[in-house]
Amino acid sequence: MVRKKGDGYFKLGAWSLVADQHYTDKGKIDPNATRGTFNLNLYAKYGLSENWNVVTYIPFYVKSYQNHQVSQVTGDELQKGEEFSSFGDMNLGIEYRLFKKSKHAFSAVLTLGIPSGRDEGGSDGSYQTGDGEFNQEIRFNAGTSFKISTLSFYAKAYLGFNNRTENFSDEFRTGFELGTSFFQNKLLLLMRSDIVESMRNGSLNAANSNGSIFANNVEFAGLGGEIAWKFTENLGLSLGYGGALSGRLIYASPSYSASVFYLLK
Repeated sequence: MVRKKGDGYFKLGAWSLVADQHYTDKGKIDPNATRGTFNLNLYAKYGLSENWNVVTYIPFYVKSYQNHQVSQVTGDELQKGEEFSSFGDMNLGIEYRLFKKSKHAFSAVLTLGIPSGRDEGGSDGSYQTGDGEFNQEIRFNAGTSFKISTLSFYAKAYLGFNNRTENFSDEFRTGFELGTSFFQNKLLLLMRSDIVESMRNGSLNAANSNGSIFANNVEFAGLGGEIAWKFTENLGLSLGYGGALSGRLIYASPSYSASVFYLLK
């Protein structure tokens, strides 16, 4: 949704994923040493005019880590754990309202992925906080609102193409979101799904054979949800969950998020 001139949405959040299994390049699930990624991030969207919005995502702290490996037989430590942290990869974007009439809206978004994280970290270089490539994604959004009985719903869908550099494969992306609210719009419940398909036109090998959110040729079909509660007209808290139903070269475990958001009106 394109916001009005002077309106904004600001979200300060934490995101975590811990996994002891991953999807292989064949789409099967294999075990791995328990690895995790944690970040603190800021998302912001602000209306420059009635038709133009600026959008940014800033993961200002990203930690990539692996837990200690311990023998299940003797209890001895087999391998020490390790972690690496730094600033993450930022997204900077601009959104333009293409069309709005009644309950229907369409927009286009250009997002630039800035390689501000580290594509190598730790003793073996696999503790990444970014992918090291500058990408450009063009995305088209469509949204509408409707009622079922006394409940009001909104639905959004998108279709996008992500051009990647540094020998990464380009990506086709699509997804949808469905939400409704209760208690005079204080409680929001939503469900979302995202699909990423690699074009497999890059020459870079997977950076981590055990799965990685930063590897080349990552693919997944994900499903998740979010619950948000507004304490005041402008301030609220949200909790999120997401996981890959299928995938390639990505962790096979769910992620969790918690955020505080502020609506500028």
